[in-house]
Amino acid sequence: MPQDRPSRGLPEGAALQPEGLVACPVCDALHREADVPPGAQARCHRCHTVLFAPHLNAMTRIVMLAATAAILMVAAVFFPFLEIDASGLHSRSSVFDAIMAFSRGIMLPLSVAVAALIVVLPLVRFGAIAYALTPMVFGYPPPRHAAAAMRWAEDSQPWAMAEIFVVGVAVALVKVAGLAHVTLGPAFWAFVALVLVTVLKDNIMCKFTIWKTLEERRPS
Repeated sequence: MPQDRPSRGLPEGAALQPEGLVACPVCDALHREADVPPGAQARCHRCHTVLFAPHLNAMTRIVMLAATAAILMVAAVFFPFLEIDASGLHSRSSVFDAIMAFSRGIMLPLSVAVAALIVVLPLVRFGAIAYALTPMVFGYPPPRHAAAAMRWAEDSQPWAMAEIFVVGVAVALVKVAGLAHVTLGPAFWAFVALVLVTVLKDNIMCKFTIWKTLEERRPS
């Protein structure tokens, strides 16, 4: 079972030395860095935000999950997403078809936004994580721009909206189901699996541990 332990805060009036200090991302409280065993957690002594939560073989699992998510994304975009039967009319559509349907005229910006936020940005984010961590999985130093790739992956996370797309589709299907017969295609389930894999990857990833490892293994 994971164990929660408060991280050691600095005593009042202590001299501040930047080496070995960690700032809480929520309340900015400073803590002395401590070794946390895999499966345990170190929390902020002030607001109890999780600071360190290392997992065994975390980098290998993160890279594998990122690669799995990228494969699921490709399947979710090009495989049939759903089929609709209504009044003798039959229609089958994929996410790619939906994007291209708005690619002309005044709706072109909507098509670009859907493609960028639902498909391109998540794919590039998975690629950035794999680029930064894969060499270290095999014992090599991180690549030259690993820190920039990880920073971009973190900053772009709120804009990768595959999860929002699935929720929006689920709400729309509830309304459409009463008007037509709807059959969910393999791409829908690929999107659901993609969301679950992404959530699992983000839960395994301990940002402080990742950045510490990048710093320690960076070529001098």
